[in-house]
Amino acid sequence: MNWDGQALFDLLPEVHRTRDAELDHPLRQFLTVLGEQARILEEDAAFLYDNAFVETAADWVLPYIGDLIGYRTIHGIPAAIGRRAEIANTIAYRRRKGTVVMLEQLARDVTGWPAHAKEFFQILLTNQNLNHVRPLNGASPDLRHWEPLERLESAFDSLSHTIDVGRIAIGEGRHNIRNIGLFLWRLRAYPLQRVAAGRHPADPRRFFFNPLAADAPLFNAPVAEPDIVALAGPLNVPEPIGRRRFAQFTADYYPRALSIEADGVALDLADVRGCHLGDAGAGAWAHAPDDVVAIDPVLGRISFPPNRPAPDVVIVSWNHGFSADVGGGPYERAASFAEELAPVRPVSGGTVLQPELDQVQGGGAVEIADSLAYAGSVSVAADADVRVELRAANQQRPLIDLPGELVITGAAGAEVTLNGLLIAGGRIRVPAANNALRRLRIRHSTLVPGHGLGLDGLPTNPGAPSLLIEAENVLVEIEQSILGPIHADRSTQLHIIDSIVDATDSMLPAIAGADGADVGPTLHMIDTTVFGKIHVATMALVSNSILAAALAPADTWTAPVRAERRQIGCVRFSYVPPGSAVPRRHRCQPSHAVAAALRTAREANPMLSAAEADAIVDAVRDRLRPSWTDLRYGRPGYAQLLRAAPVEIRTGADDESEMGVFHKLYQPQREANLRIRMEEYLVAGLEAGAIFAT
Repeated sequence: MNWDGQALFDLLPEVHRTRDAELDHPLRQFLTVLGEQARILEEDAAFLYDNAFVETAADWVLPYIGDLIGYRTIHGIPAAIGRRAEIANTIAYRRRKGTVVMLEQLARDVTGWPAHAKEFFQILLTNQNLNHVRPLNGASPDLRHWEPLERLESAFDSLSHTIDVGRIAIGEGRHNIRNIGLFLWRLRAYPLQRVAAGRHPADPRRFFFNPLAADAPLFNAPVAEPDIVALAGPLNVPEPIGRRRFAQFTADYYPRALSIEADGVALDLADVRGCHLGDAGAGAWAHAPDDVVAIDPVLGRISFPPNRPAPDVVIVSWNHGFSADVGGGPYERAASFAEELAPVRPVSGGTVLQPELDQVQGGGAVEIADSLAYAGSVSVAADADVRVELRAANQQRPLIDLPGELVITGAAGAEVTLNGLLIAGGRIRVPAANNALRRLRIRHSTLVPGHGLGLDGLPTNPGAPSLLIEAENVLVEIEQSILGPIHADRSTQLHIIDSIVDATDSMLPAIAGADGADVGPTLHMIDTTVFGKIHVATMALVSNSILAAALAPADTWTAPVRAERRQIGCVRFSYVPPGSAVPRRHRCQPSHAVAAALRTAREANPMLSAAEADAIVDAVRDRLRPSWTDLRYGRPGYAQLLRAAPVEIRTGADDESEMGVFHKLYQPQREANLRIRMEEYLVAGLEAGAIFAT
């Protein structure tokens, strides 16, 4: 119904409207107020109807709907499935309770990770009855079939195994009659569309999928299962693509998960072949065919045959594996763009950036619309009290290949933002001369640690700073980015969140003064992983972070992590290496565990000697060190904590998540949620365990 006051007034007889006009419209004003209240009542009635359904109910209603069906609350994790969807699926879960298909879907829904459920009793080696022959459970594998052998001990293992009586729930065993394995893929496959392939420096026919011209494994782009009763297969999960599988089933991956375009012409399926392009000595690659384009999905290499011209431009699409939305790339980040900037000048095609940047010196943004490579000198200047942004379009990650350094300057009150960029070849420098820049923001970007990667994957310039701040009183904000060392003037305010600062070696300076050794900036750091030494003026706040630093044998530094002013500031719920000089600590490791161990030991033995105390301290410190899947930038497991890392670090943040850059993945909570749900939905006699495939 139309509750507009004027519409209600028009429904009245003419005599009442005339008399109301004579009295200065008190009746019309009353009907206007009445209409507003009626609309409120109508909307409230509509909300009551919506709240009767889980799909449309308000968030505060969801616990009450859950109570009606006996829903058990678990940790609320933004990174995983929402509570609304799980409540909606609860009845469906219960109707299929105990089935392997339901357990797989539950694991996927609860954790937010791709999952595959496996009943291990089906691949147990057994003494068989002639009345019930199981030909797939042979005692020995058939060596003529390569695929089962390649899948050995993986989620899709089909070979027979002897019984393992260890409990799968605590990771002691797998193959038993009652065991169900829930394989989970923690790494995501990020699709990079139409990226400039990295060119081999010595051969015009050899390329890399990685634009930095370094090895990188290619990941499968997961496809949805055909129906709800189907278990996940190799094509349904984001796993690395194997050489043999790609060679035998090329059509399963090409051009769906990876593709190549040479000089504007897309290569067909018949033009490519999977090969092993490993190093063959003297800089050569092995096993490259003479008639087709060879692809090595494990190393991410491409070799063009000698019977066709060497291409000038190679554009590739592929999927790289990583843990989270950090460092830029094909994920949603439009909300991070600077608001209300004008003009916005689009750039594409790998053209020169500098002319467009010169046009926005008085304020505005230059937006790169693709993920190609942009070479040439780049500098950013901003007039007084304006904002300038150089950014990649949403879900793009272009390469800025610097021949030297990217210089950023600004007049008083100026702000400059870099967003969504992959920067290699040099550093970003904010010089002191004629520079009054107020703020520098680096968001969702990667400043390649070491300035670049060699053909062996090692940094080309280890320890070289990615960011050099020589100007005074600059506020530097770094968010969801990866970068090398930061050398900054003492007056700098450095704010880092959800990022990685990598000096390429824990014994090299990661955050320090402009000369790389003297006192550095005032530091605010949250949910960050740092590889390298730190020397700052003040640590105003360090929270939920990992400071992986160490002193070299003949180091001139007095501490791996040092703050000059320690009477102010706080370091909380973080890993701080032994021997560090930092402000007051709150539940930091290993100092917190050392204090607890000494307290327990002294309660048991009040006469504890100094030597015994030292032995306890050394033992705790040796145990409580972070361990990593990989420490090399460019690899899928980069900066990911090992499952074998100390539990005090894996669950040591203030909300019992892990310390470091991947804190907001809430991996311990996901695992806890899965255990809770397995207890609820497993039938009697069965036991399930989580097995991490990546």
